Amino acid sequence: MSSDLQTLAINTIRTLSIDAVQKANSGHPGLPMGAAPMAYALWAKHLQHNPRDPHWANRDRFVLSAGHGSMLIYALLYLTGYDLSLDDLKSFRQWGSKTAGHPEYHLTPGVETTTGPLGQGTANAVGFALAEAFLAARYNRPGHEIVNHYTYALVGDGDLMEGVSSEAASLAGLWGLGKLIYLYDSNKVTLDGDTDMTFTEDVVARYKAYGWHTLYVEDGNNVAAISQAIDEAKRVADRPTLIEIRTIIGYGSPNKQGTSEAHGAPLGKDEVKLVKEFYGWSQDEFFVPGEVLEHFREAVEAGQAKQSEWARRFEAYRAEYPDLAAEFERALHGQLPPDWDADIPRYAAGKEIATRVVNGDVLNAIAKRVPTFIGGDADLAGSTRTLIKGEGNTGHGKPAARNLRFGVREHAMGAVVNGLALHGGVTKPYSATFLQFSDYMRPAIRLGALMGIKPLYIFTHDSIGLGEDGPTHQPVEHVMALRLIPDLYVFRPADANETAAAWREAMLADKPVVLIFTRQNLPVLVGDGLPGGVDAIHVGTARGGYVLADCDGTPEIILLGAGSEAHIAHEAWRTLSAEGVKARLVSLPCWERFEAQPQAYKDSVLPPDVRARVSIEAGVTLGWERYVGADGVVIGVDRFGTSAPYQRIYQEFGLTAAAVVQAARSLLAAK
Repeated sequence: MSSDLQTLAINTIRTLSIDAVQKANSGHPGLPMGAAPMAYALWAKHLQHNPRDPHWANRDRFVLSAGHGSMLIYALLYLTGYDLSLDDLKSFRQWGSKTAGHPEYHLTPGVETTTGPLGQGTANAVGFALAEAFLAARYNRPGHEIVNHYTYALVGDGDLMEGVSSEAASLAGLWGLGKLIYLYDSNKVTLDGDTDMTFTEDVVARYKAYGWHTLYVEDGNNVAAISQAIDEAKRVADRPTLIEIRTIIGYGSPNKQGTSEAHGAPLGKDEVKLVKEFYGWSQDEFFVPGEVLEHFREAVEAGQAKQSEWARRFEAYRAEYPDLAAEFERALHGQLPPDWDADIPRYAAGKEIATRVVNGDVLNAIAKRVPTFIGGDADLAGSTRTLIKGEGNTGHGKPAARNLRFGVREHAMGAVVNGLALHGGVTKPYSATFLQFSDYMRPAIRLGALMGIKPLYIFTHDSIGLGEDGPTHQPVEHVMALRLIPDLYVFRPADANETAAAWREAMLADKPVVLIFTRQNLPVLVGDGLPGGVDAIHVGTARGGYVLADCDGTPEIILLGAGSEAHIAHEAWRTLSAEGVKARLVSLPCWERFEAQPQAYKDSVLPPDVRARVSIEAGVTLGWERYVGADGVVIGVDRFGTSAPYQRIYQEFGLTAAAVVQAARSLLAAK
């Protein structure tokens, strides 16, 4: 290939990007203009992919962590033959477009993860590489390397400032993820100006300290040097690699290159004209030379050939290892083994057990039957009860273990688990920590919900029931805050059987799931007047809400509880029933599931005509008005907690059966 064609190809990426941003009158032209040569070097010379099958299992993964430069990846996807047209580029950032302002998973074929919140993509990439290492260790056999691919991330200065990227990089170095390569677009400019204001450390030295292999390319326009650096990175098998590539943001813009003015706004028509003159380019908008398109589209035939060759190798693998091949394919398609839930325990009334303990029992029952079910904790496995028994722990050079030891790195933990889920083949990867620290990983949870992927986020020590550790560790607003995230199932089960049922639903869910468990022991509830007993609890939990205990005929009052306070409501129900009050007890372990039910079902659980209602939950009261209405009473915690034995805190804060009974009597007296 001639150097002229290479230059034309790079400038096509640049001009498509600046034209799309200019047409939208919105976007970030500077990064694509500066980083186009490194993107070309990777996509034209190294990336193993098939534009006709963006989901090919053994493709390399490319993450544009600096997602504000989204036109870079859109240009590459269009040029190399993905299901993205030139008209899609022309509708950049418009309603209904495949080319959103930042790359979105599921929206654009070939986009591996949603990026834009800086740092998230760097940690997702660690998850991708960890998934590759885990699957390779489990399924590859001598002479049969069916899992063998790289993860590349294009990262920027802003990415590497974010704390999540530091957490994730530390883990990647510890684990020795040799198939992970960062291309660091080192242009020394952020939105507000030069990085001299805010970011002056020796980044390469920092990554060396994390245990990474590091390389430096002085000229970001030198494709040969960039390609050589990628080759060298691929030869280092025991460490991830950071390649710092010195670039010029907005390269080719005579008045804006190298400045923050090129970062986050269109160049302007006059400047676009000057840029194209600098490149020696046609002034026509969205101009793509025919020879350039032909050159890039070689990726289609090459990708199909690579995938076909891999498919032949996989068939040879299947012939020799049929059981492993079947297991691998099932995992890739997100399917569970037929008997995956056979060992999930059931619990009889009369016992008290913390739901975090049940969590550990159920998790291990599932792990025995689902070999690609992996996850880990933020240095709290002894408390969250999330270790898979008999399995190894990740550590130095041990990325293939099933117990992922994240250390005290909640934010990276959430983003890495998202990467595991995005990669495919890892079944329902999970994270675990105390509920209080969900704040530290909330951005990752939000992105998991936005992408519609299927990780599990486990939280224990869920309320003031934590007791003596005090208000710094006692969640108050956290359950409701998680319920506010769209497209996320939040389960806060009331007892052991609801916990088992919640786990079962989490494994089957089509969205990410939050599972929230107690530190304190809770009585096992099987309901009163509840036909079906434990089976009915499983069915009711699957629907998000159900009648746990009832009366004959139409109730006069409805008591509602969620999580650990359902048993308090149950005690109040017993008292009221003994007094002759027609009371109904409703458990609401998952509001999102309940809201998704047909209105007829919801009305059967919460009859609209029964307006006397009392709810109780050890958290903020905001939100419960949805279920108790204007005439009801909400009992909760609208203040921070305190340090004391949890029984005393519940008493002092009015989270008692007596308080529920008193509220119910007042409502009934006012009728």
